[in-house]
Amino acid sequence: MPEAMATPPFSYAFQPIIDAVERRVVSYEALVRGPGGEPAAEVLGRVPEAQLAAFDRLSRAHALALAAQLGLPCLLNLNLLPHGLLADGDAIDATLRAARDAGLPPERLVFEITESDAIADRAAFAALVNRHKSDGLLLAIDDFGAGQSGLNLLADFQPDMIKVDRHLIHGVDAHGPRQAILRGLLLTCELLGIDVVAEGVESAADYRWLRARGVRLFQGYLFARPGFETLPQPTLPEG
Repeated sequence: MPEAMATPPFSYAFQPIIDAVERRVVSYEALVRGPGGEPAAEVLGRVPEAQLAAFDRLSRAHALALAAQLGLPCLLNLNLLPHGLLADGDAIDATLRAARDAGLPPERLVFEITESDAIADRAAFAALVNRHKSDGLLLAIDDFGAGQSGLNLLADFQPDMIKVDRHLIHGVDAHGPRQAILRGLLLTCELLGIDVVAEGVESAADYRWLRARGVRLFQGYLFARPGFETLPQPTLPEG
């Protein structure tokens, strides 16, 4: 008889992604937390590895229900575990059903895949994602630049957006190598028709450098910290 799934208590925080040109929130990212706001690593660390895919599906359904309850007015970014997606071929369809049950149109969902996660079968993963993209699914690659698969992933399929890893963003206003990498990445994404989100932005200097290079989508403490079971309103810098 299979072991019952261990489900630690959890909830969600939400952090806004802003459009600095239109000066509005375009999406909220749902971030799993403990019942008292404990970080995601603490929650996921209590889930047996064999049950991560099932927990991944269950937690997304909870995020959708909570976002609907809070009156989500825009897109919702949801995280996917790549190995869980391959292990559970129904994961995306189940999430779309959960969105409909919660009263959220599926076209308002953006699925985030973390670049640094190992993908055992890149061809199978790309085929699965491309199938859903052909149905209108919105896809983002999270933490882009943190792992070793980013450019290969862009070659295999083109997401709707990439979220540039905070370690490339931090201090970019005074760091020549980071500036060169980001200039190249921004040009690549422009040619491929991919939106760029600068995540983990904490300083006004980094924000100004990125804005001057055409970046318009931002996420980070400079604008708003994640709000536990709430949709926080960001502070929008001038310029």
